[in-house]
Amino acid sequence: MDEFDLPLPDLAPGVTRSALYPGTFDPITNGHLEIIHRGLSLFDKITVIVALNVSKTPLFNLEERCELLQECFKNFNGRVAVDYTSGLIVDYAVQNNISAIIRGLRAISDFDYEFQLALMNRRLAPSVETVFLMTGFKWIYISSSGIKNAARFQGNISGLVPPHVEAALKRKYS
Repeated sequence: MDEFDLPLPDLAPGVTRSALYPGTFDPITNGHLEIIHRGLSLFDKITVIVALNVSKTPLFNLEERCELLQECFKNFNGRVAVDYTSGLIVDYAVQNNISAIIRGLRAISDFDYEFQLALMNRRLAPSVETVFLMTGFKWIYISSSGIKNAARFQGNISGLVPPHVEAALKRKYS
């Protein structure tokens, strides 16, 4: 049994606490999955939002990223949904009555960027809170970019991404 096979926390009766977990997820990593799993101890439901970022050229198209994500969460009892947006994350949150955005932090450099983003989001939508979760030490060094670079040159990425994501990366780079 690995850390992602742990039982999910029970839902509180009559209360639904929802959060968003946005990212480009190109591709999703085990670090992302750890943040989501830990987020489920704080929130009843998490919507993983694939954000369309015009400043990035993704390896996987939007449909592929959503499919890879949905495969990750098929056994999460409906507690994790997958969606996408090309707009502001806080607008999506307000429109869908979601009061929190989860952000993962790996290092001080992440904090600086994320702190500025959280303050802007608070200015745009004061009812939406940002919740920071520190990445576990096991995943602190990984990033989607680093994993793609390793996969491009046939590096061993086993254990850094779910097996179906590893297979998809190998297909892209074969």
